[in-house]
Amino acid sequence: MSRILVTGGSGFLGSHSISAALAAGHDVRATLRSLDKIQQVQTMLGLPGSDSRLSFHTADLERDEGWDEAVFGCDYVLHTASPFPANQPEDPNDLIAPARDGTLRVLSAASRAGVKRVVLTSSFAAVGYGSQPPSHVFTEEDWTPIQAANPPYILSKTIAERAAWEFIENTGTPELSVVNPTGIFGPVLGDQLSTSIQIVKGLLDGSFPPELPDMWFGVVDVRDVVDLHLRAMTEPTAAGERFIAVSGEPISLLEVANILRNRFGKLASRVPSRSADPSPNVSRRRSSSEKARKILAWSPRSSAEAIVATAESLIRLNLVDSA
Repeated sequence: MSRILVTGGSGFLGSHSISAALAAGHDVRATLRSLDKIQQVQTMLGLPGSDSRLSFHTADLERDEGWDEAVFGCDYVLHTASPFPANQPEDPNDLIAPARDGTLRVLSAASRAGVKRVVLTSSFAAVGYGSQPPSHVFTEEDWTPIQAANPPYILSKTIAERAAWEFIENTGTPELSVVNPTGIFGPVLGDQLSTSIQIVKGLLDGSFPPELPDMWFGVVDVRDVVDLHLRAMTEPTAAGERFIAVSGEPISLLEVANILRNRFGKLASRVPSRSADPSPNVSRRRSSSEKARKILAWSPRSSAEAIVATAESLIRLNLVDSA
């Protein structure tokens, strides 16, 4: 088995990555901005105490210190750490700088340490926010134009991924594979909730208006995103490739609401049942995961399974506000 560095070990995707890598028999090293979070991560992972196969290092995307030590001796890096705020900053550089510069810090350290391959968590944001016709199905060949008038988060993911590919083109090492997930849902392990998970929580809490906005998005389960990372990590033909992670067709906010009401009954009594009139300006942004399915034999859960698993975990951990 290999030694894997997981960046952003306390995050939604990072903590699931640690869990899956340990389950697969790997030794895991995780970066945290502060070692004060070690117990929090151990609790999320269900570890009663220290595990000899899991260690932690301090490293911050905005600082050079710590990355060489964190990467030294690792065979692979899963770079899952990236800022994803609930609210967009006034200055786009507040997101762009840590996303881009942090990615370059990780790649530089990995190159110096002789890491075999880095798997970078990018986003569908770097793929599907250009001026394509509604019938277009986005693939890994598509890129969001950097000059397009998009929110800072979308811009930050696009610039960070572009910078990663440029780094590899210039240095040749390490190998790079990129995963571009749509909205990541699935079981939460703790109370640090991502923006996507907040959607399900908000529906269950009754935080949305009675008529839901006409909003559509791709869905993928966090466990399947991790599975795709691990497959891309070792498959020889995955080097130099991007992989879109999406369960299927985009679904609407109303469809998510219907899934919750049908599955959870009284527990979903505050979930709205109506949607505002469809807007002609709303894009469904269809995308294909055929490449991941074909090259990596990836087979994700359905969107409904991911939504249900999200809600079940929120309810189990008492993270849904009581009526």
